[in-house]
Amino acid sequence: MQQQRSLFLAALAVGLLGVSSTASAAAEKTTYPVVFAHGLGGFDNILGLDYWGDDYGTFVGDPCDEFLEVSCNGDVDNRQQSFVAAVQPLQSSDVRGLQLANEIEGYMATKGVAYVNLVGHSQGGIDARKAARVLRERKGYAVVKVLLSISSPHRGSPVAKFILDLGPGVTSVIDALFRIYGDVVYGPGNDGYAATKALVYNDYDPNDGKVTGAKQFNVNYPVSASYASHYASLMTAQSGLSVNPALYLLRGFFFDIDGDGYCVDDCENDGAAGKGDGIRQEDDDDGLVGINSQQMGYRLRYNEQLFALNTLSIDSALGYVSNINAPSSLQMTSTSSLINQDHLDVIGLGPDTFDEKEFYAAIFNYIAKND
Repeated sequence: MQQQRSLFLAALAVGLLGVSSTASAAAEKTTYPVVFAHGLGGFDNILGLDYWGDDYGTFVGDPCDEFLEVSCNGDVDNRQQSFVAAVQPLQSSDVRGLQLANEIEGYMATKGVAYVNLVGHSQGGIDARKAARVLRERKGYAVVKVLLSISSPHRGSPVAKFILDLGPGVTSVIDALFRIYGDVVYGPGNDGYAATKALVYNDYDPNDGKVTGAKQFNVNYPVSASYASHYASLMTAQSGLSVNPALYLLRGFFFDIDGDGYCVDDCENDGAAGKGDGIRQEDDDDGLVGINSQQMGYRLRYNEQLFALNTLSIDSALGYVSNINAPSSLQMTSTSSLINQDHLDVIGLGPDTFDEKEFYAAIFNYIAKND
C-alpha cells in the first residue's frame, strides 16, 4: 500500500509540474541564454498558432520555475534563460539579420550578459549568420557561442523561385504568400518580393541594382569562428499524408521538391543549389526545403530514447560544412540523421505525435555541452 501511494504521488507530481514522463532528468542549463529566431512569416505566431510552441501552445523554452506551473517545459532546467526575438515577418535576411542583432544587443544589455546562443528555424537560421557577424563587428569579439539552424534553406528553396516566377511585379508574389501566411503579408514594413528573392540561390534580378540571393549572402555571412564558436544544423524531411495540412496550400499549384541530388551551384535553375536525383516522391524535403540545402556546420542526429532525455549528437560520418556554397556530394544527398518532420511541424504546428518539448530540451542540452 505504501509503495502504491508513493507511485501515485510521483505520478501526480509529474502531472502538476508539467514534467515529461518520458525523460528521467531535465536538460543541462546552458552557460549563456538561448535566443530563438523565427522564420519567414513568423512573429509571435505563424498561421495563427504560437511559434516555438508544442501542439498546445506551450513555449518550448519556458522552464517549470513556478509553484504548480503546468504550461511549461519540464524537460528543461528550471533556471534556463531564453529569449524569443521578433523581426519583420516578410523581409530579406539582410534586413532581418540586422533587426535580430539589434534585438539581441538589447536583450544582452537588459540581462547583463556578454554572450548568447542562437537557434534559428528556416529563414531564422540564415538571419542568425548576419546577426552573428554584426554583433562581432559591434562588440569586437564573437558574441554567439553556438549557432544552430533548423530546416534552414541555406542554399535556397525551389518554392521561393516558383513564387517569383508567377509573374512580374509584387502582386503575384504577395498573393502567393497570402495563400500561405494570411493577413500578415499586409503588415507595415513587410516586403514579400525582397523576402522571396533572398531565399533563392542565385541573384534573381540582375537588373535591380542589388545582388541578392543565398549564394552571395553565404559569401558575406559565412560559417566563421570569428562570428560564432560552434555551428550546427538539424535537418527535416517528410512526405505523403504526414505533411502538415498547411503545406497542402502549396500543393495546389506546386510540385514535390526533388532535393537530394548533387551539383555545384543551381544546375537546374529551380532556386536551390544542387539538383534532383529524378525521384520526387521520397523523403528528400520537408515540404519547403530540400535536404541538399539544409546542412551548415555539423549535421546533428536526434536520438530518441525511452525513459531518458532525448539527445543530439554530431553525425561525424558526414563531416563539417564550412563553405556553405560548396558542400560535398555526400553532404548534399545523404539521408542520414534526417528528422521525420515537415517544415512546420518541427515548430509545433501539428497536431502529431512529435514531442516538441523534449526535442528542444535536447537542443538546450546540446548547447550546454558546447557553449
